[in-house]
Amino acid sequence: MIRLLCGLAANPALPADLLDRLTGLAGRLADSDEDLACALAERTDLTDHQVRALAAAESAAAELVRAGRLDPAEVDPLERPSVALALLDEGAGLPGWARALAAHPDPQIRWQLASRPGLPLDVREALAADPDVSVVAELGIWTTDPALAARLAAHPHAEVRMATAINESVPPAALAALITGEGLAPADSCLVCDREEIPFTHDPSCPRTDCELPGGAACAGGHESTVHDTLQRAARNPATPAGAAASLAGHPSMIVRWSLAERADLTQEVYARLAADPVPGVRDEAAGNPALDGPLIRTLATDGRKDVGLLRRLARIPLDVLADLAPSVRLDPGPVPRLAAATERELAALAASPHAGVRALVARGRGLPAALRDALAADPDAAVVTCVAAHPGLSEDRLRAMVARHGVLVLAQVAANPDAPPALLAELARHDPPVRRALRAIAAHPHATEPALLPCLADPRARIAAAGHPALSAPVLAGLLADVAPDTHAPTATAEAAAANPSLPRAAMEELLARADRSL
Repeated sequence: MIRLLCGLAANPALPADLLDRLTGLAGRLADSDEDLACALAERTDLTDHQVRALAAAESAAAELVRAGRLDPAEVDPLERPSVALALLDEGAGLPGWARALAAHPDPQIRWQLASRPGLPLDVREALAADPDVSVVAELGIWTTDPALAARLAAHPHAEVRMATAINESVPPAALAALITGEGLAPADSCLVCDREEIPFTHDPSCPRTDCELPGGAACAGGHESTVHDTLQRAARNPATPAGAAASLAGHPSMIVRWSLAERADLTQEVYARLAADPVPGVRDEAAGNPALDGPLIRTLATDGRKDVGLLRRLARIPLDVLADLAPSVRLDPGPVPRLAAATERELAALAASPHAGVRALVARGRGLPAALRDALAADPDAAVVTCVAAHPGLSEDRLRAMVARHGVLVLAQVAANPDAPPALLAELARHDPPVRRALRAIAAHPHATEPALLPCLADPRARIAAAGHPALSAPVLAGLLADVAPDTHAPTATAEAAAANPSLPRAAMEELLARADRSL
């Protein structure tokens, strides 16, 4: 029943008097289930009275905070710390709250406080001296105070250093020191040697239920796994000096090299080295980096033909190289960055290629000139038509011609076209055998009518979207409200979507509320 009520709570057509009744039900359920209160808290038409009633539920209160509906003056930070933290996160907390929470006996509350913006200096200092290292580490991730961030990057506990290494507020010299070790004293401890007798390596399949160490955590006196994670984070941090980061290009850990390959400020020599890495993931990450220049891209594309993964990821491939590769290499789906910047003349030249793979690359792009789009829509190759079929602006005649020529190969893409008319959608929905991807596109299509939606209800994945479509009639929605899982007999996501459907009649809404009243 709760699932149906949550659907009703999301219904934009719910009348004000029924919303008030539903809010009352949420209050009665709050002690055992806050889902309904949470769903209601997302509405924008709540009265002040309803807001106060829903705020009694912690999760609903947090949603109301994000919506700016909760008055901070009505919140006691020590009685409701989670709500106070949510208000602080939105910059709406009252003066003194952060100080009160920084002294809270629960370290989890202090840990959450450490990530909040705009903390006063004395609160930051208190958290930096917290006896729980996880609180200090969390502060290291989030603080925007460069002086404090530098101190935490040199903290005697390796866990704090590791956490701080990802913070872009850390001064570059301090980040470089985390990589080179220059001017930085060795860490005194880490979470591993805090808890275990070293040398120790944590078994990823550790059977101990009280063990909180991550799999593979290890320390033999040098806090090895924590230092490794520190290097990985520092390599990825854009505030780390490029020269210090580049020194990790030959690091034995592929995770560190992979993180380094994400950077956009390395030299072309370093990118070339990473693109030749023995690990495919590192090579692919480097190849997809937009900082690669033209000569390196051309070299990788022409000299690395056997490395299909790298070729598929190459960023900004020159058009002539792209045209050469397309017939033999299946590039990543989606628009190609270089083609997005191509001129109409360049696009037309590629669209005239004898290779369908080249024409398909052009067809992926959005915002094509109308004449070029229509020419690609009439292409004899189904792979090309599939890429262009969902483009807006295609006429009904062209969409029908695609279906007539290529059949099931293009049905799903035609069904997803925003200009597909209701009659065509209904015909596609009745195709025998059904094309499931087409049904899923039709179920969410704003032009779909009930005749088009009814076949969609037979597909498990399209069924939910179809149940929420406002084109369904009252009798159909009434049947969907009764949809239950065969094993538990509980309402399904389909029934919830039907309850949220703005076309649901008032009488059906009242019946749902009456059933809920009787069951409570």
